[in-house]
Amino acid sequence: MDQDTNIKELYHYDEQFRDGIATVDKEGKRVWVYPKKPKGRLHNKRIVVSIILLVILFAGPFIKIGGEPFLLLNVFERKFSILGAVFWPQDFFILALIAISFFVFIILFTVVFGRVWCGWACPQTLFMEMVFRKIEYLIDGDAGQQRKLAKMPWNAEKIRKRFLKHSVYALIAIIIGHTAMAYLIGIEQVGEIVTKPPSENLAGFLGLIAFSAVFYAVFTFLREQACIAICPYGRLQGVLLVKDSMAVMYDWLRGEKRGRLKKNEPRGDKGDCIDCKLCVHVCPTGIDIRNGTQLECVNCTACIDACDDVMEKIGKPKGLIRTTSYSAIAEGRQKLFTPRVAGYTGVLVVLMTLLTVFVSGRADVEATVLRMPGMIYQKVDENKIQNIYNIQLLNKTGDRFELEVTIKDMPTATIERVGGGVILLDSKSKFDGVFIIKIPEEELKERKTRIVLELRSGDEVIDELKTNFLGPIKF
Repeated sequence: MDQDTNIKELYHYDEQFRDGIATVDKEGKRVWVYPKKPKGRLHNKRIVVSIILLVILFAGPFIKIGGEPFLLLNVFERKFSILGAVFWPQDFFILALIAISFFVFIILFTVVFGRVWCGWACPQTLFMEMVFRKIEYLIDGDAGQQRKLAKMPWNAEKIRKRFLKHSVYALIAIIIGHTAMAYLIGIEQVGEIVTKPPSENLAGFLGLIAFSAVFYAVFTFLREQACIAICPYGRLQGVLLVKDSMAVMYDWLRGEKRGRLKKNEPRGDKGDCIDCKLCVHVCPTGIDIRNGTQLECVNCTACIDACDDVMEKIGKPKGLIRTTSYSAIAEGRQKLFTPRVAGYTGVLVVLMTLLTVFVSGRADVEATVLRMPGMIYQKVDENKIQNIYNIQLLNKTGDRFELEVTIKDMPTATIERVGGGVILLDSKSKFDGVFIIKIPEEELKERKTRIVLELRSGDEVIDELKTNFLGPIKF
């Protein structure tokens, strides 16, 4: 890599760091990470951002827009609500377009700003670093005290701390699990599951237990491994980042060659890095940022705060480790709007335009008509041919409709609903009905006759449905 070549020209770094993971030793066993408690200007900003995002996350299931959830991804009933707009399986192409637009945005965002999402907004990082680890610091103490506690035999103090910590962890995991479930089935259904006996909704009850158990396991045992080895976004970073992408970086031009700071000893040819390793000690994924950009780095900026604190104490300028780009350090220039960024931006604009057009032109009532499977036609009343159709109507709005189905431009044809009466379609509901269409045989010039059905609400035509009417073969 170009970055490796330039760094090697300045100093000798750990050339083996890319051949392994900081949290796995040579024997393949996990190395438990005990990061030092972070503090500093950027960490304080992260706390504020985390509080805002966590409030939004937990409040999300309770927020309604136009009577619909702020966000609902009900894959079980195939109902999705995004910003109050309800989407059904019939809107699959819109949902697919939303997903594609989201992925293109993620790619564009990563190319420009690196993994700032991971460190500042990802729910995994928010809960792990700003909730669970804060509790751990409060109960077990800082990194040194945690190591000491881990090696301590099982005495009264260790049992007390472990019981307290895991009890709090379990409680928070239960809250997270219920919140996640609310985004899938709705807060009302979660409330019913919680307030009623498990036997009345065993599947929902088991789902809540499973969700809570998974979150407890992730934040208690899996931890940073979710970012290092599991998260696909972390793997994408390797192909998305370019020299102009913003990331947390060590300024090797200023820092090398590194060396310990000794009293009354001139620095000589040494750089500003005094090799205190505090940037390593505070890293939640256990890496050394001085080795260069790494997949394990989530851009949490804890190393920046630690290094700035050291630079301030030794009278050196801050920013030895900072959010910047490779080009800004190596070439002294920062260029964010590159041809690649322009390309991704163009694609995203096109996708968003299409999405806007499709969503704004979406019909309020979706109608589907299909001939009765297994049936061709029947001859009735000597001179009339009848076909039977299944019609499905889906109301995507919050309004209630009284509907009827008529045949367009064919006055001799008749249509009647099995069961009779007008169709009463409640808000956000579905209707399945059977209709019989009869047409005089002399009107049928071919075996297949194209007919158009009108879906009416009073005098207003809501939708037109095209289908085929089958009759006898004409010789």
